[in-house]
Amino acid sequence: MFTQTRYDSDRLYLRILKPNSASEVLDYYKRNHSFLSEWEPKHPRDFYTLSYHKRKLNTEYGMFKDKSLVRFWIIKKDDNKLIGNVCYSNIIMGNFKSCFLGYKLDKDEINKGYMTEAIKRTVKIMFDDFELHRIEANVVPRNSRSLKVMEKLGFEKEGLSKRYLEINGKWEDHIHFAVYND
Repeated sequence: MFTQTRYDSDRLYLRILKPNSASEVLDYYKRNHSFLSEWEPKHPRDFYTLSYHKRKLNTEYGMFKDKSLVRFWIIKKDDNKLIGNVCYSNIIMGNFKSCFLGYKLDKDEINKGYMTEAIKRTVKIMFDDFELHRIEANVVPRNSRSLKVMEKLGFEKEGLSKRYLEINGKWEDHIHFAVYND
């Protein structure tokens, strides 16, 4: 049964957050507004408000309980700073047992191995506790840091998806990766 909301890795806490953590989440997005805008879809007008993130965390916690989405918020152990998240979405069970992986990290914490550590640990959680068979990830070809993470973690390159996701108002090609729990 997948009900645990608190996990650890060597340097990180990995938490599934409730609405009472909305101020930390909002602070993360405000700190990283310019940095993340290159890699994300356009946000609704009220995105940078506390009420938006309370609603979003409430919705996502419900999705976690329904086993359709799991977002692990990344918190550094040394200073308790929230520095990003790893999200497993569109979880489909049955004979598919698959989902999509998305992730983002604080601009001041890149190139320190935090994302590789967080994804490695959470993939294991999704395979062992959630009993998934396959996790897919899609990366914009110009995102060299993200491509390096996929390589380090042993995700298999499956191909190129043309005009796959709308990123910052533009339809972008993505390299499609997957990792399997055989």
